[in-house]
Amino acid sequence: MVTHCELGRITLEDFGTVRIAGADAVRFLQGQLSNDVTRLGPEQALLAGYHNPQGRTIALLRLAWLADGELLALLPRELAGPVAQRLSKYVLRANVTVTDVSPAWCVSGLGDRGALEQAEPVELPRSQLPGAHADAQRRVGERLVLCAGGPSGRWLEIAPRTTAAPPAAACESWRLLDVRAGLPQVYAATSAQFVAQMLNLDVLGAIAFDKGCYTGQEVIARAHYRGRVKRRVQRFCTNEAAALAPGALGRLPDGRAFTVVQAARHSDGRCEFLAVTALPGEPPAAEAETGPATVRAEPLDLPYALPA
Repeated sequence: MVTHCELGRITLEDFGTVRIAGADAVRFLQGQLSNDVTRLGPEQALLAGYHNPQGRTIALLRLAWLADGELLALLPRELAGPVAQRLSKYVLRANVTVTDVSPAWCVSGLGDRGALEQAEPVELPRSQLPGAHADAQRRVGERLVLCAGGPSGRWLEIAPRTTAAPPAAACESWRLLDVRAGLPQVYAATSAQFVAQMLNLDVLGAIAFDKGCYTGQEVIARAHYRGRVKRRVQRFCTNEAAALAPGALGRLPDGRAFTVVQAARHSDGRCEFLAVTALPGEPPAAEAETGPATVRAEPLDLPYALPA
């Protein structure tokens, strides 16, 4: 008898896909992204940052292996077109094409139905799911299933879109799981604002410090080897109903200014969020009286330790 895993599926219409294809696809991305793209394979996905020359993160890409010389990158749909266009400028003589293929692929989140609001029931044999370790990947027919990172038992499914896009499902519950996992995201409102380490990409394994050169490497390496990063993503929850979105500015009760990176609302209106702010014990930056308003919020633990 085949054992089934009870799962729920929600459509993540805010995700887009970029296809990188050609004989030089891996070599090309190796010179553009912060992680070691040569590690990609049929059972290995990858999280990587795409940065500008100042080391600031333009986008976070979760790379999936489709076939030899054919990769898919998952990122917010609002950035898929701009990122594909920007990468294409650097192709030069490489045998590679970079294309926004968001309309052709449907991205869904799979997880415990009890943790995902408005999830449709779905059953998959456990043997068809990749392992729960970070960036595990498996092909299931025409679909790719990737471990989503953070809490175990959560996956991203990438499938060819065979019908018109379904009505947008509520993604709040998926974002809440990302927040609780300490997984940042970069949107149009925050693109090119933060150096990689401010987003904890070093802790999340999205930077390979032993690989060759890539755009932004000098700044990212300097922050790693020569100095302590004083502002990083941390997790908070408001004490009262609040509407926070990526890019929103605020000030904590202790005076630290913050910028929201990822946010999700609870059923009672309170907002749980990830924000880049000074580490505890660091003196808050001087703010003008017209600076961001104070937000009543309590710090919450991340599921991983930040560098001392």
